[in-house]
Amino acid sequence: MEIGGEVNRPSIGWREWVSLPELGISHIKAKVDTGARTSALHAFQVEPFERDGRQFVRFSLHPIQKNTEIVATSEAPVVDYRQVTDSGGHREMRYVIETEISAGEHQWKAEFTLTNREDMKFRMLLGRTALRGRFLVDAEKSYLVGKEPTFTS
Repeated sequence: MEIGGEVNRPSIGWREWVSLPELGISHIKAKVDTGARTSALHAFQVEPFERDGRQFVRFSLHPIQKNTEIVATSEAPVVDYRQVTDSGGHREMRYVIETEISAGEHQWKAEFTLTNREDMKFRMLLGRTALRGRFLVDAEKSYLVGKEPTFTS
């Protein structure tokens, strides 16, 4: 079905549970942010290194908001190192990685900049470049494609 010349796409809410399987992150709550061009992932202890002549980055993150006890450590090839301007107008050089993202039955590759989002409500922003051509954003709804995980102690 086409609406206004556009192919009908699935809707995504303003926040979603997603996973980053290549990074070993089974659940992370993402804020869908069409005002951000690039997606951003919370990272600290960011350490660049080289493997087989390629640049990589190793980093830690707290995947669950308001919880600093759960720490995941991941590594990924670096695809870029670029200056990013945040919503407050501050400029920062950030490593950029590309990794698979999974939201419900949808899987695709997306670029993420790595930055410390410890003081932010969401550990991950899903920007418009990652969404382009895949979803329509329903700003009134949450969790349309990614269901909340069940955490057990």
